[in-house]
Amino acid sequence: MILNKYRTEKDISACGLFGFINEDGKRQNGEIARKAMALMRERSNGLGGGFAAYGIYPEYDDLYAFHVMYDDEKSKERTEEFLSKNFIIGKDEKMPHRHVNAIKTHPLLWRYFLKVKEHKQDLAEIEEKDFVVKTVMQVNSVLEGAYIFSSGKNMGIFKAVGYPEDVADFFKIEDYHGYIWTAHGRFPTNTPGWWGGAHPFGLLNWSVVHNGEISSYGANKRYLEMFGYKCTLMTDTEVVAYLADLLMRKHQISIEKACSVLAPRFWKDIEGMSEKEKKEHTLLRQYYGSAMLNGPFAVLIANEKNLIGVNDRIKLRPLVAARRKSTLYIASEESAILEVCEKPDKVWHPKAGIPTIGTLKDK
Repeated sequence: MILNKYRTEKDISACGLFGFINEDGKRQNGEIARKAMALMRERSNGLGGGFAAYGIYPEYDDLYAFHVMYDDEKSKERTEEFLSKNFIIGKDEKMPHRHVNAIKTHPLLWRYFLKVKEHKQDLAEIEEKDFVVKTVMQVNSVLEGAYIFSSGKNMGIFKAVGYPEDVADFFKIEDYHGYIWTAHGRFPTNTPGWWGGAHPFGLLNWSVVHNGEISSYGANKRYLEMFGYKCTLMTDTEVVAYLADLLMRKHQISIEKACSVLAPRFWKDIEGMSEKEKKEHTLLRQYYGSAMLNGPFAVLIANEKNLIGVNDRIKLRPLVAARRKSTLYIASEESAILEVCEKPDKVWHPKAGIPTIGTLKDK
């Protein structure tokens, strides 16, 4: 038997990621993200796909857009009664979708545009965003048959069980226009494939897509619970979304420092730093030790102003970046970027543990 000297099969390395930010604020429809993900179809297995987009609800940009999955009408009635106590419902409607042969069944999908009442019945003194977080946690952990999977302003998450292009067709992604898009094709290995477990995961204006495995999930989950976050979705990626909110919104640390918490420098590398850097990285590792992510991962984290790509500190999952004028692209494969941007000005492979950041320009 003659063995092939060279491997000709493709190394899939699990889930597919794609995202871009138009730093000039130009909005584009979701067909770009759909096209990139369709090229990486073999990275997923039909058990989860999804998209997040920013700038898609300009007519309601001062209201929280809740996207909700329900098991039935009774769970919808209970949730609406709960929300109406503390929110003014500016508009609610069934989420637009079309029939797709690959998606045979689906939960009841509804969206709400909400404003927090000035005189909240529960915890009147709590800051507004913290109150929204508390509401999401309560609904997802207490109200049976209801799951809020998107809760930001002027942004939305669309996800389902299916291949990414089928999910895009189901939610009519081509009808939405945003200046940041992220997308995911799931290949679950040790967690279930269900609608709530598909990516992106979100909270407020944060959204996260992830390729890999968070083996530190237990420690991260216990740490987050100390700050009121509840992990109920049976998928390890959930902790990354909540850690982003905790570190960068609640604790107000920079993107670079937050990424150093999630993927900290090795002690041997810290020893070679200047005294100032050594002190800073040592304090981050000591104070946020339980927030460190272990295991192989590549993640895209987005909010209303930034797209962030970061790997684990030895880069066990692929991540490629490219730039064309004011647009930054990040994906699992260079081919996915070239599918939607034929001639980028620059293509590079981000270093392990070092974030690649695109930022919306101030207008």
